[in-house]
Amino acid sequence: MERLDKIFQLGLKELRSLWHDKVLVLFILWAFTGGIYAAATGTSLELNNAPIAIVDLDQSILSNRLKEAFQPPYFKTPEEISLEEVDALLDAGVYTFVLVFPSGLENDIRAGRRPEIQVNIDATRMSQAFIGSNYIQNILVREINTLVHRSEMVMDLPVNQVVHLKFNPNGESAWFGSVMEIINNITMLSIILTGAALIREREHGTIEHLLVMPLTPFEIMAAKVWASALVVLAAASFSLWAVVHTALQVPIAGSVSLFLLGALLHLFSTCSMGIFLGTIARSMPQLGLLLILTLLPLQMLSGGITPRESMPEIVQNIMLIAPTTHFVAFAQAILYRGAGIAVVWPQFLAVTVIGIAFFAGAHLRLRKSLASL
Repeated sequence: MERLDKIFQLGLKELRSLWHDKVLVLFILWAFTGGIYAAATGTSLELNNAPIAIVDLDQSILSNRLKEAFQPPYFKTPEEISLEEVDALLDAGVYTFVLVFPSGLENDIRAGRRPEIQVNIDATRMSQAFIGSNYIQNILVREINTLVHRSEMVMDLPVNQVVHLKFNPNGESAWFGSVMEIINNITMLSIILTGAALIREREHGTIEHLLVMPLTPFEIMAAKVWASALVVLAAASFSLWAVVHTALQVPIAGSVSLFLLGALLHLFSTCSMGIFLGTIARSMPQLGLLLILTLLPLQMLSGGITPRESMPEIVQNIMLIAPTTHFVAFAQAILYRGAGIAVVWPQFLAVTVIGIAFFAGAHLRLRKSLASL
């Protein structure tokens, strides 16, 4: 009980120290409020106001109808240009899509021939180019069938494709972006808070005060872990309710309590990782450089941005030792698909084992660091 009391009191000291660091407090508030909202609404995975131009060499009823089909909000109102301007305007980045309707387009279609409509795409705008090409194809097929067959029904195909969108039926990017931003911020801030707390002790000279007190490295480390984890967990809980569920109207499919339990296990790992980095760095700038080398792989290769299955197999295997890989997996399963403990317990177990390993390594490193002072 005496050891627990020391850890508790030392953790309260960490919370008071954090409260007096107003810049860090404002950063935490922004990261879990405005940062979540901006990430969810500012980056859209849907096609929106894509610039498009049309070269109409046919000047027929069909070509005019096709031009009128490309309208906001998916596309900007099409502008008609000449064939000679196509390359220059694409090179200048004025348009993402340029369609060329050949001469005799309508006559060829009515005669049963298969004329070619050229679609020029600026593929440097990768997301718009990929999504927009499908939109353009669907619009062209629909309008041509409407005019020629007097119906929007396409001709019968040997296979009837029926698409069911699960978990996000309207394809809302905010549903994905907001939750993933919370997941990323939990990892980022937990590492920053614990690493910065240790660096702050060294820079302010208070680490020497701790050494002359009847405290062990384990107690010092445990206090920093629980204090930082509490702050991040409280901020994440508030953000999940106030920003994601209330402001953005994102439905939470699973148990929030189960997600927070898993997040607590993950924070045990990442806070230990932050202390380990704090023992290596000697100043805040050095810690910042180490964070860049640590956070980028953790966030980009954990499966949150791109599916792990699309990565090289060696990367998939290496990232199994990272807690973020398992955290992203069970967080998405719980919050998106409503998974229960029977589904996510292997990820919970993996995060716990990784956390114990990181804690032991950070504890050993901290003991050596304090012994050298």
